[in-house]
Amino acid sequence: METETVTIESRNDFAQWAIERARAIVAEQGGNLAIAARDMDEPAIAATGNALGATIAEALLEVFDVLVPNDDE
Repeated sequence: METETVTIESRNDFAQWAIERARAIVAEQGGNLAIAARDMDEPAIAATGNALGATIAEALLEVFDVLVPNDDE
């Protein structure tokens, strides 16, 4: 998934970013999970569920990294 740089200057900007990022994650990962669930494919449900969770965690860490000041700089 290609990401773009967004400037977050307020809570409203953050909320809008979160909505758009969640929408993109669900569009990309949610379909695979839904198909696995429909097919009742337990290994695929586990794999796609883990992929969805990992993508969500990566997105949260991505924004957290830029919100917390880096002591090395």
